[in-house]
Amino acid sequence: MEDIKWFIKKFGIIFVILLVMIVSVGIFFEKNVRKSSAEETWEKPVQISDIEFWQEESDYERENEDNSPYWIIPQSKSLLSEEESKNIQNEALTAAELVKVVYKDIVIIDDVPAYASGIDGFTNEQGEQVIKILGKSGYVCVKENVEMQNYDKLQNFYKSYLIGQNTLITVFVVQADGLLGAQTFVYRNEKLQSYYVGIRWREGGEPEILGTSVSDLSEIKFTEKGYFIYTFENPVAHAGLREYWRVKLLPEKCRELTEKYIAGLSYVNYNMLVVNWDSSNVEDILMPCMFEDIYRIYTGKNLKTDNGEIPAEEYEKIMTTYFPVSTEQLRKYCKYNEKSNSYEYDMISASPYPPFGEVVDYTENSDGTITLIVDGVWADYNSDCAFTNRIVVQPFEDGTFRYLANSIEQKELELPVIARMNP
Repeated sequence: MEDIKWFIKKFGIIFVILLVMIVSVGIFFEKNVRKSSAEETWEKPVQISDIEFWQEESDYERENEDNSPYWIIPQSKSLLSEEESKNIQNEALTAAELVKVVYKDIVIIDDVPAYASGIDGFTNEQGEQVIKILGKSGYVCVKENVEMQNYDKLQNFYKSYLIGQNTLITVFVVQADGLLGAQTFVYRNEKLQSYYVGIRWREGGEPEILGTSVSDLSEIKFTEKGYFIYTFENPVAHAGLREYWRVKLLPEKCRELTEKYIAGLSYVNYNMLVVNWDSSNVEDILMPCMFEDIYRIYTGKNLKTDNGEIPAEEYEKIMTTYFPVSTEQLRKYCKYNEKSNSYEYDMISASPYPPFGEVVDYTENSDGTITLIVDGVWADYNSDCAFTNRIVVQPFEDGTFRYLANSIEQKELELPVIARMNP
């Protein structure tokens, strides 16, 4: 019996070691695949050093690998003292106590990743309520599509950073799933760092610390347009080259125009946004793959096809509504199959680190059209105005509309290279 116990114990240790090795190799492979894919874009992205990745296991990892979901991320030696770190954790729990009323009726599900909140059906309204409570209490806090509260404190932090003064600030981030993160940015002795505390919730709305993480930063930037962009020294696999928040939201009308006319369009998969065109040369933008995005804008649903074919009636109805094109032009440039009276489905492949557009101004013209001024935001390459489009749209009474023209001006960055061109 003792021999069996010894064998099980020894085998268990070996299994754990093998498992850690497999996970480490998997992460290393993911990082290098990601690096290789990114190098195919127009600009060489941040490099991840193999030496940095295979660094000796830190004290933090050894101490926290059993109870923190962040232990597998390469950790840094903290610029904060143990007392300062503990104070930040206590502050995070204090803030969480203020908003526990929002979480008092939540239902926790078990089968979720260790880093997730586990909350079943956390809503945008609940997230906005959390931001409102924390903001009124003086905390700097942010959620996607919600203006950062007390952002003047973040601006002051950035000013101190620019003049080389030691400084720090904690920003509370409400994630889409209800997780509350307290992210402290530290600038000390010419070094930048992020100290993150994750707060999750038990049923009844009781907060608890999920884990902590310490990461070196190579750069931060607060743009005039209101973006806060920061760069990890060792970017996390499957994340962007840079992380960012929209600190100051655009005016409500600009956000509405962005959602209706611009959201969902691509700068990297087809020519529509990156060449100058109007009705006289609309053939220059007709690429089969663009239909997938236009279909989603029209229906609000993802495109599903029958054996990789799209009925001509549906294809032509949508495209002639949204562009000044004829059926003849579509059949010439968009892979029309006369025998089946259909168009070949041309799937869009995901491109790493794409820019996106946002309407920053607009003009309502006397003929009923609208001219949209659209900035291309490319935060992964540290720009909130990489290029500027002037897009003319014609709204219709039934809620649909037509793109009539586009012109584009290069600003901070070169235009992206389109992956595919017309045959």
